[in-house]
Amino acid sequence: MKFPNPYTLKQIAQLIDCEFVGDDDFPVLGMNEIHVVEPGDIVFVDHPKYYDKALNSAATIVLINKEVECPEGKALLVSDDPFRDFNKLTNHFKPFKVANAQISDSVKIGEGTVIQPNCFIGHNVVIGKNCVIHSNVSIYDDAVIGDNVTIHANTVLGANAFYYKKRPEGFDRLKSSGRVVIQDNVDIGASCTIDRGVTGDTIISEGSKLDNLIQIGHDTVVGKKCLIASQAGIAGCVVIEDEVTIWGQVGCASGITIGTKAVVHAQAGISKSLAGHKTYWGTPAQEAKEHLKGLALVKQIPKVLEELKTKK
Repeated sequence: MKFPNPYTLKQIAQLIDCEFVGDDDFPVLGMNEIHVVEPGDIVFVDHPKYYDKALNSAATIVLINKEVECPEGKALLVSDDPFRDFNKLTNHFKPFKVANAQISDSVKIGEGTVIQPNCFIGHNVVIGKNCVIHSNVSIYDDAVIGDNVTIHANTVLGANAFYYKKRPEGFDRLKSSGRVVIQDNVDIGASCTIDRGVTGDTIISEGSKLDNLIQIGHDTVVGKKCLIASQAGIAGCVVIEDEVTIWGQVGCASGITIGTKAVVHAQAGISKSLAGHKTYWGTPAQEAKEHLKGLALVKQIPKVLEELKTKK
């Protein structure tokens, strides 16, 4: 998320009431999660295990819970609770706005687009030309939808990221301020859920087709001309490259990449990145031919045991 105007390090420190290390007028342009940060962004870190990753990221301002040696060209915001203060910044720059109409006055709708009854479309949504939005679809604030997009009934675009910090009193949610971006010529089936980015975008790229009952987690990027079948669950921060096919009931862990033109058979469990141009199956997912060979060998075990008994 980029701020509407540049801020100084001192101004940001005052907003969240914390100490800082760096020049008063060090420029602060936005805030983002570590996988999408750019120079001028704030990234937060609250565990020593991830200090080095945050300090060496592209972010030039690190919101951290301990004063450490600051890398050259960067600045620190030193907080006793970076998670809480990252949420404070989200609330300040992207506060929740109550809707008082089914379709907000700030929505922009392209020529030829049809919106069926009982849809909810939030603030600052942009919908392109010749789209069909079927009944009971909910499109939360700031979503961007391209041309020639079809979204079937009961789908939800832009719900919160599933991102929590465990506290003694329960779970504390990291607030979401990102967007959902649906590019041109995308079809989305009924009862799908596509979560908004925490600070960036969840993207469904041009020409991809989603079946019914699919979950896409926050900040995931689905490439061009992908096919995803019913009941697939894709976690947050996943990169699915172009022309990937994912069949029904596939489950995918967060933070991995599925390479171009990979095919993942039904009910596979993806726990690590998969190379492109290959076919996968099983849990954990592996090349389908190798998995089938392994199953064939397992079936031979009773026969081998019987042969051993006979020899005795």
